Amino acid sequence: MKKVKHQQMKPFDLLSEELVFIILDLISPNPSDLKSFSLTCKFFYQVEAKHRRSLKPLRSDYLPRILSRYRNTSDLDLTFCPRVTDYSLSVVGCLSGPTLHSLDLSRSASFSAAGLLRLAVKCANLVEIDLSNATEMRDADAAVLAEARSLQRLKLGRCKMLTDMGIGCIAVGCKRLSTVSLKWCVGVGDLGVALLAVKCCDIRSLDLSYLPITGKCLHDILKLQHLEELLIEGCFGVDDDSLKSLTHDSKSLKKLNASSCQNLTQRGLTSLLSGAGSLQRLDLAHCSSVISLDFASSLKKVSVLQSIRLDGCSVTSDGLKAIGTFCNSLKEVSLSKCVTVTDEGLSSLVMKLKDLRKLDITCCRKLSGVSITQIANSCPLLVSLKMESCSLVSREAFWLIGQKCRLLEELDLTDNEIDDEGLKSISSCLSLTSLKLGICLNITDKGLSYVGTCCSNLRELDLYRSVGITDIGISSIAQGCIHLETINISYCQDITDKSLVSLSKCTLLQTFEGRGCPNITSQGLAAIAVRCKRLAKLDLKKCPSINDSGLLALAHFSQNLKQINVSDTAVTDVGLISLANIGCLQNIAVVNSSGLSPSGITAALLGCGGLRKAKLHASLRTFLPLSLIHHLEARGCAFLWKDNTLQAELDPKYWKLQLEDVVP
Repeated sequence: MKKVKHQQMKPFDLLSEELVFIILDLISPNPSDLKSFSLTCKFFYQVEAKHRRSLKPLRSDYLPRILSRYRNTSDLDLTFCPRVTDYSLSVVGCLSGPTLHSLDLSRSASFSAAGLLRLAVKCANLVEIDLSNATEMRDADAAVLAEARSLQRLKLGRCKMLTDMGIGCIAVGCKRLSTVSLKWCVGVGDLGVALLAVKCCDIRSLDLSYLPITGKCLHDILKLQHLEELLIEGCFGVDDDSLKSLTHDSKSLKKLNASSCQNLTQRGLTSLLSGAGSLQRLDLAHCSSVISLDFASSLKKVSVLQSIRLDGCSVTSDGLKAIGTFCNSLKEVSLSKCVTVTDEGLSSLVMKLKDLRKLDITCCRKLSGVSITQIANSCPLLVSLKMESCSLVSREAFWLIGQKCRLLEELDLTDNEIDDEGLKSISSCLSLTSLKLGICLNITDKGLSYVGTCCSNLRELDLYRSVGITDIGISSIAQGCIHLETINISYCQDITDKSLVSLSKCTLLQTFEGRGCPNITSQGLAAIAVRCKRLAKLDLKKCPSINDSGLLALAHFSQNLKQINVSDTAVTDVGLISLANIGCLQNIAVVNSSGLSPSGITAALLGCGGLRKAKLHASLRTFLPLSLIHHLEARGCAFLWKDNTLQAELDPKYWKLQLEDVVP
């Protein structure tokens, strides 16, 4: 009698594809985890290929192989690929045509109308494309783009060769458009914009910033029934006279950005706001109109306003008081660099804004502790407070922030008089995720220990030039804030490798800025490289003890590194060339490093195939072969030549005084 062979059950046979999809959804934020998962077994490898919808390749020459595997790709981001040829677009069309919905070419070049035509024809379901920075794109290319009949979202920022004719072709062919960005398309005027308004009736968001338009086309734009967002930032042709006969009833308009419109005063703004009764967000930053009682009265008709931005404007106390009276539903107010704002005006505003969530008073240098007291007492729901360089605010005022504003998530106290007792109070804000304490010369490790103990949700910490901080304070942060993603300890000269070893426990760390820290060495850097696998941005400029061993560790462990600055370090050719092992490296800065030779730099630049920007010393320009520079530029790499010499660091207090002399 023959024996029946029992097939052994594999451990993953009981898992359905749906269950594996749920697992993949949970680990998808980390590309390294996805890669490890897919390499576990053939089943996981196949299911991961079916599950993935979004791709961001490092090079366009990888596209045939990648898209052959990931057949369900709907979102394709090619911003890492500086050279995308017509052949590349043809590959995209053939392999992902039916499923592709979104394509980002905003940092890509080298394609022509022929490639766009193949893409438009093959990708019948394409609803979004970003062609920003295609500075050579002309009307003929736009006419081809009009073949993408399903297109709904289109970005053409800085396509400076486009004219009204090209925009007209798009308007005729792509009638489903709902979101259009023409920012800095300086060849497009009133005619092209008016054609969009007439042909594309479903437009909801329109960015016309820095276009040479006048108020004439706005008469047509504001008739759009579904328009929710209009941006006319920097449109100098839009003035009071061109809007004097404007009548509209834009019930759908929710966001208006008229910032930097220098020829638009109170009279023209009143015309714009007259029919926008449903407006929720208003941006008038750097406008020429004085925000006074007369202007604020025009806001009566937009009583549901949620956010107003008046950065750099001349704001009177009466104006702020009136804004608080007429728009008491405001949740976000930005007054950055409004040098005329006083305690009286700000206090009268915040007293009436009980639901205020975000407030920016950066560089409002006339404000004192009186304003902070009123903010703390009136705005208990505040989640974001930015008050950089409010130097008249006394140390005692920061106590109230921690006592009264317990819901704070973002706090910018750069260049202020806060001390350790203030940090102790602020540590009561348990939801804090971003804390900026740059140039705060009164804080020490003791103050940081309070933050580390209480603020476990902290994601970003800025200690730029806060020279009272040592390894002890950083250790407290690393121990208590394990979710930290960004830290800046630049020019904190007492920091050593002990801090970097402590920070290596923060495995989610993505950005580390440590320039000007002479006691940091490659040993500490290696600790970060080994444990912080998500490290993407690294600044080690003026760290003379960083050498090749640190870069070798990065080359082996930091495969997600995109940007690095090793200027004024002890790095030589060996270390720099090793960085070519990092496939996604995009930006390299290496200036004033005596251990490098032209041949070593040449080898490193050639080896880093995805490089987009290289910052080098100007003296190297004559030593590098011109053919090499042209080759790298054709590959998509831009060069920035610096001619600065190494300078001794200024004492922080003296540096701060110099800054105050420069900034009004």
